[in-house]
Amino acid sequence: MVDEYVIELLSKKILGDLVWSPNPGQEIRKWREVFGVSQAQLGKQMGVHQSVIADYERGRRKPGVDFIKKMVKALIEIDGSRGFPVVKSLAKGTTGLGPYVISEGDFAPPVRLDEVVKALGYTLNVKLPLSLIHGWLVVDSVKAILYMEGADYYQLLSNSVGRLLVFTNVSNGRSPMIALRVGVTLTPLKPGAVVIHRPTRSFDQLALLLAIKSDIPMVISTKKTVSNLIETLKSLGLRST
Repeated sequence: MVDEYVIELLSKKILGDLVWSPNPGQEIRKWREVFGVSQAQLGKQMGVHQSVIADYERGRRKPGVDFIKKMVKALIEIDGSRGFPVVKSLAKGTTGLGPYVISEGDFAPPVRLDEVVKALGYTLNVKLPLSLIHGWLVVDSVKAILYMEGADYYQLLSNSVGRLLVFTNVSNGRSPMIALRVGVTLTPLKPGAVVIHRPTRSFDQLALLLAIKSDIPMVISTKKTVSNLIETLKSLGLRST
């Protein structure tokens, strides 16, 4: 069983994300995919046709508060019928992060991924998805190796859903991507994009392959320092967390 308080907390988080988003249709799709629910499954649980869900996701309809609440309730009910795998994974990220996190923040409103790439550096993906980025986590990869334990990976992934997961102190990107690949195969949670800050060597092709297999956009930051990187992220729009 999952504590009712945890369900209430996560419901409010999802509702808040939908309210803040300038494109609620994309946000609806994001959370539907996080929960691993098809449009048909969501529509059936809500008592509406699949095409109605599709219309909301494409921006043809504007969701009201009642619809959003009903949708969040339906997602959690579906997850509950499966044993609450997503809720449990998200709940593991509610206890805070370790000393390996250098900076954390949210964009308000969310920022398009292509705008983030333009501000930070360049992408290794042939084609970027048309997605919104809701915030960032900047992680010192060396400290992560020293301090992170098993449960910490769930916290990191939970807090990076829809956000940039930025790694600093990286040589070629292989180590963080291997760890991330393992994490996303064990949990439905994953970041909106991964950013590698100024790798000291050529970016590893295996790391890129792992990113592609995990369907995670890969970005290289060309900012001179970590401080410059964080300042740029904050300049894109900071909401207190």
